Amino acid sequence: MSLSLALIFGLIFSRFAKKVGLPAVTAYLVAGVCLGPYCLGRIGIGGFGFNSGSYINNFEILSSLALGFIAFTIGNEFKLKELKTMGKQAITVGILQAVITTVLVDIVLILFHFLNPDIISLPVAIVLGAIAAATAPAATLMVVKQYKAEGPLKKLLLMVVAIDDAVGLVLFSVSFGIAGAVEKGVLNVASMIFNPLIELVLSCLIGCISGYLLTILERFFHSRSKRLSLVVGFVMLICSLSMIEIHAGSIIIKSSLLLVCMLSGTTFCNTCPASDEIFDRLDRWTAPICILFFVISGAELDFAILGNPLVLLIGAIYIIARSAGKISGSYISTRMTGCSPEIQKYLGITLLPQAGVALGMANESLVLNEGKVICNIILFSVFVYELIGPALTKMALMKAGEIEPEGRRSARQVNNNP
Repeated sequence: MSLSLALIFGLIFSRFAKKVGLPAVTAYLVAGVCLGPYCLGRIGIGGFGFNSGSYINNFEILSSLALGFIAFTIGNEFKLKELKTMGKQAITVGILQAVITTVLVDIVLILFHFLNPDIISLPVAIVLGAIAAATAPAATLMVVKQYKAEGPLKKLLLMVVAIDDAVGLVLFSVSFGIAGAVEKGVLNVASMIFNPLIELVLSCLIGCISGYLLTILERFFHSRSKRLSLVVGFVMLICSLSMIEIHAGSIIIKSSLLLVCMLSGTTFCNTCPASDEIFDRLDRWTAPICILFFVISGAELDFAILGNPLVLLIGAIYIIARSAGKISGSYISTRMTGCSPEIQKYLGITLLPQAGVALGMANESLVLNEGKVICNIILFSVFVYELIGPALTKMALMKAGEIEPEGRRSARQVNNNP
C-alpha cells in the first residue's frame, strides 16, 4: 500500500508541477515529503505513507536498484562516436570541476574553522570539501528524459556527471584518510591509496566483463520481452555484486554501484548492435521504479535538522561554496577545452543537484567522532539541492536551447533540436 500510494501521489503531484513549470522530479520529492514521517506518515496508519525512518529503510533495496538502472542508462551516453568527439572534453571537465569544487569548499570551511574552531572542526571541513564534488545523476537524467533534451550541453552533461562521481570517490577516500589522521593522529597511507584504487579497478573489471557477457547472452534470445528480462536480471545481478564488501584490516575490497552499472551499460551499448532498442524498452520498464526512488528520497528528508542553527549555518556556507565551485570550475574547464559559450555558461548550473552518492559518503563518515555533524549538514544540503536543483537544470537546458519551452511539446513527439 505504501508503494502504490507513493507511485500514485507522485504522478498526481507531477500534474500540478507541470502547471507551474517545475520538473516532475521536484513533484516526486514533494510527494515523498507529504507521505513522509513529518506529514501524512505522522498519522501512524499502517500503509498510509512512511511513518518512520526505519520503515523507509525497508525500501533501501528498491532505491539501490533504481540507481543501478539509472547508471546503466547513463552508460549508453558513452558511445565510441561520442567519445571521439567529446571524450577528452568530458574527462578534462569532469576532473577539473570536481577538484576545483573540493578545493574551494575546503578553503572556505577551513578558514571558517580557524575563525570559529568551536563551530566546525578541521576533519569535518576536510570531509565536506570532498563530498562537495559529488553530483546526483538520477535527478539530472530524469530532467533530461522528461523534456527530451538534445544537444551538445546534454551530451557533455551526462558524461561529466558519470566521470564526476568517479573523481568524487577518489577525492573522498583521500580526504577521509586525512580527516581520520587529523582526528586520531595516525595517517594510514595504505588505505588512502589502495582503497580508492581497488574500488575503481574492481568497478571497471566487473562493469566491463558484465557488459560484454550481457552482449554474448543477448544473441541467444530473439524475443523483445526475453531480451528485456535478460537485461533487467543482469542489472540486478551487478547491483548485488557491487554491494559486497570484504574487509582486510584497513583495506576495503569493494566496488561502486554507480561505476559498475555505468561501465556495464557503456560496454553493452558499444558491443551490442540491438542496444538502442533494448535501452528504449528498459527506460519504459524502469519508469515506475525511478518515480518510487524519488518519492522515497523525498520521504527520507529529515525536517528535524532544520531546527539546528549550527547545521543551518554550516550548511548554508557549504551550499554557497559548493555552488560557486561547481559553476566556476565548470566555466574554467569548459573554457580551457574550447566548449561553446552556451556550455561554458550553463554546465555548472546543471551540476548542482546532490543526493544519493553524497549521502553514501556522509554515512561512511559516521566512524569519525563528528560524523553525525557531517551527515546532518549533507542532509540539509540535499534537502535544498534536490528541491531546487531539477528546476535549475531545466532552466539551464532551456536557456541553452536544448529543450523546448513548456507547453510547446508533447510526450508523443521527439525533440528535434540539433
